[in-house]
Amino acid sequence: MSSKYNKYMSLAGVNFSNLSVDELRALASNILTEKIHGISFSPYVEGQGPGTQIEAEQISERLNIIKPNINWVRSFSCTEGNEKIPAISKANGLNTMVGVWLDSDLENNEKELANAICAATEGHVDILAVGNEVLLRGDLSEEQLLDYINRAKQALPNVEVGYVDAYFEFEDYPRIADACDVILANCYPFWEGCSADYALLYMKDMYRRAVKAGKGKRVIITETGWPNVGTAERGAEPSYENALKYFINTYLWAEEDGIEIFYFSSFDETWKVADEGDVGAYWGLWDKDGKMKYV
Repeated sequence: MSSKYNKYMSLAGVNFSNLSVDELRALASNILTEKIHGISFSPYVEGQGPGTQIEAEQISERLNIIKPNINWVRSFSCTEGNEKIPAISKANGLNTMVGVWLDSDLENNEKELANAICAATEGHVDILAVGNEVLLRGDLSEEQLLDYINRAKQALPNVEVGYVDAYFEFEDYPRIADACDVILANCYPFWEGCSADYALLYMKDMYRRAVKAGKGKRVIITETGWPNVGTAERGAEPSYENALKYFINTYLWAEEDGIEIFYFSSFDETWKVADEGDVGAYWGLWDKDGKMKYV
């Protein structure tokens, strides 16, 4: 995939100075044709978001768009129809990292966990991600989160169980790292204001810190990406070219060093603007209508 570009690679990534936008697009197209490891997947279409009940037909339609270019799909929830994603993904030949959405709604947390365990018992779950950025948001205590993780492990002794959060949370909460079978780290140079020129170098350090916190456990980067439209986050500038370069650097590094990375995300999602500002709508490799943006 990347042999002709090996001469451009350095610790900080590809030297893009001699590559035109068309050449960058061709390289991104080649990477996607060869298939990336995985992608963070929400099945929403325009006008939908959390709270929308998702039907199986819509999940299948959205998966059909992305499945030629990925090996794994990562879901975020096991309620509101999202619990159908694991079985549909498996039927489409994809590996699954299935998310259990946990927050301060303890009653819904029980539904999430029960549905996830059911999906795993039926053989539709390869990795179970119990919680996503719960500690970062402050939704649950460390003890509460540990209880959910341990309950999942007890119910599913033959399934890898982990927890997803920003890489530094595994340093701050070593008991959480110890409880996980696999460390699931979100790494976003953009949200830490890093210039696109140094973003790969920064992500490599994020990954290194997660590896150290994991004490030898496997580390998967469960989210990373770059928006192509929106307001800058300090030194991090959203643009089509920066997003394209970040994607290329991410997957040439992943191939070079054998890193498992789930890109964020599958589709542009307007609903995210409320939480993340204008950039929130523009993280997809595909736009909201399912058109691939970088090829």
